Amino acid sequence: MRYVDRLQPFALLVMRLALGAVMIGHGYPKVFGGLHHHAQFVASLGLPAWSGYLSAFAEFFGGICVLLGLFTRFCAFAVCIDLAVAIWRVHWHNGLMPAGGKGYEFPLSLAALAFGLIFLGPGPISLDHIRGAGGSAKSR
Repeated sequence: MRYVDRLQPFALLVMRLALGAVMIGHGYPKVFGGLHHHAQFVASLGLPAWSGYLSAFAEFFGGICVLLGLFTRFCAFAVCIDLAVAIWRVHWHNGLMPAGGKGYEFPLSLAALAFGLIFLGPGPISLDHIRGAGGSAKSR
């Protein structure tokens, strides 16, 4: 089992790469082409329109930072909040895995990745580790 423990930095890297790539993919069209539309959609959910801008930036720029391992814990927290709100306001009424899709299983999986990164940190293969911040106790 000790061999497997030595691979933990790669597990954290894979978590970051997966979460970051998906969040960038979801945030890019909101930031570069539909920012106002996304803010209007968020307002139609009964939330303040300005929170739509925060949501789009958390997804895109937070995704970039998570991918790079830069300000990882903070950005993972922002992404986790974004996904929790998306589950609560958009997907919850559809159920976990409805026949037609649009359930909350996918955002829940992403939120779980973000939640793990909040508490585990980015690991030693990250910009946070290089700059001497944000890594877990084991990775220092």
